[in-house]
Amino acid sequence: MNLKILASDIANIYEQNPKVEVVLLGGSVSRNWQDEYSDIELFVFWKGAPTDEERKVPILKLNGNIIDFHPFEDEEWSETYITQGVKLEISNFLTETINQVISDVIISYDTDLEKQCIVAAVYNGVTLSGDIVTNSLKEKVSKYPYELSMAMVKENIFLGNRWNNREALLERKDWLMLYKVIVDVQTKLMGILFGLNRQFVHHPAFKWQKHTLNSMEITPVSITTRLESILLDEPKISIRKLEVIVEEMYELVQSELPQIDLSFVLDNSLFLRPKNEIK
Repeated sequence: MNLKILASDIANIYEQNPKVEVVLLGGSVSRNWQDEYSDIELFVFWKGAPTDEERKVPILKLNGNIIDFHPFEDEEWSETYITQGVKLEISNFLTETINQVISDVIISYDTDLEKQCIVAAVYNGVTLSGDIVTNSLKEKVSKYPYELSMAMVKENIFLGNRWNNREALLERKDWLMLYKVIVDVQTKLMGILFGLNRQFVHHPAFKWQKHTLNSMEITPVSITTRLESILLDEPKISIRKLEVIVEEMYELVQSELPQIDLSFVLDNSLFLRPKNEIK
């Protein structure tokens, strides 16, 4: 099944409501990253608040089976349903909310990942309905601000105090906490890379990591396979590999954004919790 064609057909149903200004195709399908597990993510922008009945009209017309139907929360109405064997994730926003989020990220340099995901949906999304409004929104997000790049890097360069406990966790074989540290550090590195490459974060948990890293130009060499191997290798080897990547990342930051003072984080990232001399 061609998911883009199905998405376009479904968008035609949504646009029949005069309150709907835009229907955007987002997620993996909009980026041609989809696989056999992919669903269709639609972003629907409204002139006025949709009623529950208005949100259910397309579902009824599609003979959809509702999985989730959430009330207004965090500036969004959302629902999930299945039609023709395909799951649809619908995110409904007021158009004025989208404009405010864009302002927060583009003008105020807000690093909030949920807001960036909305901006990324506008930037990367495929317009299915509402060309005029969508083109205006896309123009607003067409340039990634230098100041946002700085803010993203500054927010993620400090890896946290638990990184300094990595040797202790290794020796104790405290695997659950150790792997949480490894994942937390990788997450910080992803935040830095998004900032350096001036890309809006498209998923708060950095889903589709391989595709994302392959789309970036400013990265350590072979970063995709190296980060993947860290989660698969023997823990001690993984920590050593991660230490090398951390150093390379800081070198990239110094090269790309020399205005950022890394003296403190460099010392902190190399610090290891000392052993006690037990007598």
